[in-house]
Order: sequence, then C-alpha cells, then structure tokens
Amino acid sequence: DYVGSWGTAILGHAHPAVVKAVQEVAEHGLSFGAPTAGEVEIAMKICQHFPSIESVRLVSSGTEATMSAIRLARGATGRDKILKFEGCYHGHSDSLLVKAGSGALTFGMPSSPGVPKVMAQETLTATYNDIDSVTQIFEKYGHEIAAIIVEPIAGNMNCVLPLPGFLSGLREICDQYKSLLIVDEVMTGFRVDLNGAQKVYNIKPDITTLGKVIGGGMPIAAFGGRKDIMEQMSPAGSIYQAGTLSGNPIAVAAGLATLKEVEKPGFFTDLSAKTDYLMQGLLARSQAAKIPLSVNYMGGMFGIFFTDEPVVSHFAQVMNTDLPRFKKFFSAVLQQGIYMAPSAYEAGFISAAHTMQDLEKSLDIVEQVFSKFEK
Repeated sequence: DYVGSWGTAILGHAHPAVVKAVQEVAEHGLSFGAPTAGEVEIAMKICQHFPSIESVRLVSSGTEATMSAIRLARGATGRDKILKFEGCYHGHSDSLLVKAGSGALTFGMPSSPGVPKVMAQETLTATYNDIDSVTQIFEKYGHEIAAIIVEPIAGNMNCVLPLPGFLSGLREICDQYKSLLIVDEVMTGFRVDLNGAQKVYNIKPDITTLGKVIGGGMPIAAFGGRKDIMEQMSPAGSIYQAGTLSGNPIAVAAGLATLKEVEKPGFFTDLSAKTDYLMQGLLARSQAAKIPLSVNYMGGMFGIFFTDEPVVSHFAQVMNTDLPRFKKFFSAVLQQGIYMAPSAYEAGFISAAHTMQDLEKSLDIVEQVFSKFEK
C-alpha cells in the first residue's frame, strides 16, 4: 500500500501502539465536547515541533482546518480576497474549490457546481512555482487580499516540489502588502520532516494547517499560528469557530501515539532512505525499459510522472503527462498486489512499515510491467 490513507498511515496500518492507545482511551468515553488533557498534550507537541505555531486549535478534518484558517485571515485583516494556486487542493469548502487539485482534477471538474459565484469571485488563482504570476495579481488586488494559501509541496497535482525562492517570495509579498501567509501542511506536516516542510524550506507562515499524520488514522486536524492572530478567534476574540467533536479524545490518543513514534531518533532518516531507494529503483527500471519517467520526492512522500521532461515543477507539465500509460501502469501493478495512488494527480507515500523486501518486491513487479509496455 503506497497510498496509506492518503498519507495518514505513516506507521502503516493498525500499529500496535496506536491501537492500544485508542482502546485505552475509548474505555473512558468517546466524546465530551470539552477539552481533555490529551488535547493539551498534542497541542504542546505541535507547538514544539512547529515554532511558527504559538497557539493552536484542533478541528475534525483538513477541510475544516483550512476553512477556519481562511476565515481567521479574513477576520484578522478585514479583507475578503484570498489567493490560491492552480492545482492545489485545500479541502472542499466553497472558497477553495476554484481550480482545485486532487479529486477535482481526477474527475475533470476544476471547479464544483454548488459554489456561489460571489464566493468564487473572492478567490484569485496564480500558477504554482511562478512568483511573477503572484506579483502581477498583488499589483492589481494586493490591498484587498487577506491571505495566500499554499501547499509547501503540492501534493494534489501529484507531488510537485517548490522551486528555490518560490516560498520565500510568497513571504516577501505578504509582508509587503500586509497579507497573511497560510501554509497548508495537512499533507506534509510530520510527513516530510518532523518539523514539516516549513523547516525543510525555511519558511515562516502566519498560519499553518495540519492533519492526516497528527491523527494516526483518526479524523483530526489543526490550525495555528502567531498568538496575536489566534487570539482573535472566539471566545478570546470575535471570529467564530467551534465544533462538538474538535479535539476528540480517541483521535487525539491515536495522534499522540503516532507522534511519539515519529519523534524517535532516525525515524525520518530511515523513511527518506526508503523513499529514495524506491524512486531511484523506479527510474533505473524505466530507463532500462526505455519508458519516459520522472519522479519527485521528499521525506515519505513521492510522485511519479510518465513524461520525458526530467523535472516536473508546474501544473501545465502535470497535465501534459501520459495519462493512458499511467492508467495502464496502475491497473497492471494493482493486479499484482501493489496499491499506488489511483490518479495521476495524487502523491504516493512510504510508511515505516514498508521493509526493504517490500520495496524490492515492488520494483521487481514494476520491472515486469515495464517489460510489457509498448516503447
């Protein structure tokens, strides 16, 4: 399984420590609608590993986290417009389903019916890894833009890494126009590094969203950032957000157990080494079979592209990859027991449960599949 609940299962499925933690907490109750000690503990861990997060609030899904972060940014700045990037997916709230990635790309619907035009008009779209496209939008609308929201590694148009200077350029533009920078680490947080992609790329957001790994397979997410911004949320401030199941004790227990495992020395070194082994093995076998292939990867996250372009860094390149060949590849390896992301626009993931024998077996199967492809 190289999907792992879309990046959530970083320890693999049914890890004993996670299962035990859930069972123990479940004996005391499933939900209380009030903070618990575990919620405070996981909040402290998040703040410990993400220095940009001075205060954090738990919610139940990544969509809820990004939706709340957008509302917070709009309330804190008194502005209505936001800027996102073509092919980046931040959940299915109305403001963010404009030229979105993930399933919206897979099913051929860049925008969804049911999103009011008035909402879509407040969402501006730029090109990922093209800082000039951002500059041009800000020159026209800068003082109306509450925030930029960005995946630091775009994981919903497959896996596209940021080019040097792109994320730092966003920070500079936000500072210039007094807009907020929201870094969506729902996918990359505790997945590419213990301290997230913002540590890898040395970027300090105003607001961060987290999810997936922090729940260990249970529904939980979070948003947090500078204290002066977070204090504008109710009850301390006037920007409203609430949820009966936010900080659910069972989800918190699963998340805490998972984070304690990924905090162990060498965890991400080992995870990254496995990803590198698999990706380099794929490249070697594609080259031997004369199958055009390109890969991107970071930490426990990867993307494969059937294309002759050596580096895929833009949305247009992703959309130009060989979709029929991907579909053939996906079906062929699935029939032999390998579950890859079933869309050419989704990232793949390595877990700590994968052994070198698993990776070698996967590469042997890929070699067999490539040998039957038409050149």
